[in-house]
Amino acid sequence: MLDNNKVLEYLSGSTIYEVNLRQFTQKGDIISFMEHLPRLKSMGVSIIWLMPIHPIGIKNRKGSLGSYYCSRNFFELNEEYGTKSDFKKLVTAVHDSGMKIIIDWVANHAAWDNNWTLTNPDFFLRDEQGEFISPYDWTDVIQIDHNNEAAHDAMRNAMCYWVNEFDIDGFRADLAHLTPLRFWIKARVLTEQIKPDLIWLAETEEIDYYQAFDIFYAWKWMHKTASFFKENQALSSLINLLNEEKEFYPEKALQMFFTSNHDENSWNGTEYEKYGVYAKALSVFSFFYPSSVPLIYSGQEMPNYKRLNFFDKDEIVWKNECELQEFYSILIHQRKTYNSGDDFYFITTNEKLLAFKRGSGIGSLLVFLNLDHKNIELNYHHSEEFGEYINIFDKENSYKNNQVNLVLGPGDFLVLEKVD
Repeated sequence: MLDNNKVLEYLSGSTIYEVNLRQFTQKGDIISFMEHLPRLKSMGVSIIWLMPIHPIGIKNRKGSLGSYYCSRNFFELNEEYGTKSDFKKLVTAVHDSGMKIIIDWVANHAAWDNNWTLTNPDFFLRDEQGEFISPYDWTDVIQIDHNNEAAHDAMRNAMCYWVNEFDIDGFRADLAHLTPLRFWIKARVLTEQIKPDLIWLAETEEIDYYQAFDIFYAWKWMHKTASFFKENQALSSLINLLNEEKEFYPEKALQMFFTSNHDENSWNGTEYEKYGVYAKALSVFSFFYPSSVPLIYSGQEMPNYKRLNFFDKDEIVWKNECELQEFYSILIHQRKTYNSGDDFYFITTNEKLLAFKRGSGIGSLLVFLNLDHKNIELNYHHSEEFGEYINIFDKENSYKNNQVNLVLGPGDFLVLEKVD
């Protein structure tokens, strides 16, 4: 990991919002999405992550519109989203709103009709018959030759172009571990010569890649929580995983925790299909676990109860008011203002009550999440925590002298902030 304390400090209070432009509005373009910026600003979102913005391949595409991750030209903007002038307006508007914007980058493969197949066909792997090769069963894309340094240089030049010409703030690397680490290290050096302190998010859990990235995916946690509910596992299985990862990853390592994203929503189901009544409790966890950078996916604040088609138009149908807007706003605000230190420990319970304390003194937090299928009677008392605590979600119910006595139903949660 590059020891960039300025970026790490920023990320420690940040929330990422993933934007699926195609499905976000009826038109599915940049200008229409910009109408939502004031709302996202009011929520307190820090980082806008745009799924790939490049033109999508036509040859061998899947569905009617193809995959966002099938790039036809890395220097161009998908005409369905608007013009480059529109994109510049978006970047400016995001910055004026006090947010940052990062773009998705696919460095491992490209569309069958990518412009380099004509100008530089040697950038891609071929079979014995001289035909381009698809990675895995991804038949709509072809594999870039990672032994060809000229191909890597061309890809890095494209990344520099978007930083230099459009003032973006970083990258989310699609399946980063499929592209050699040396590519990403040099890409970061080159792009940060143009604009220092970029944000680097990697879709990977390969520990070596912390040499180039700031944030990894918390895949193991996502899979473990799914199996925890499905197989009725013990609470210790969750805590053990978190403790193991704390020992395994570098001291300042950050992970992106989420209950949904574009892949999970489309292929494995919404957070409500996967987690049911526990979805909100897991979101709460993602905001306050020390090494987490939380993610909100397009429409989660509504909430969105449907899987969005990946290869075709499947618009998010927004309501007049977003039911969970305030829920996420409170979490985001609390995360941004949290300043009580890094002290952290799990509170031992005999049931499936995931509970922990974070920080010390004024501003410290007590978090209780009922992950059981039955009600849990919460009777918490600890002599070291005397003082007054207030429920961050209603700002009314307070608990003095560290006495917390109430019943939490399945999926219920309680977050208390020490105020005195």
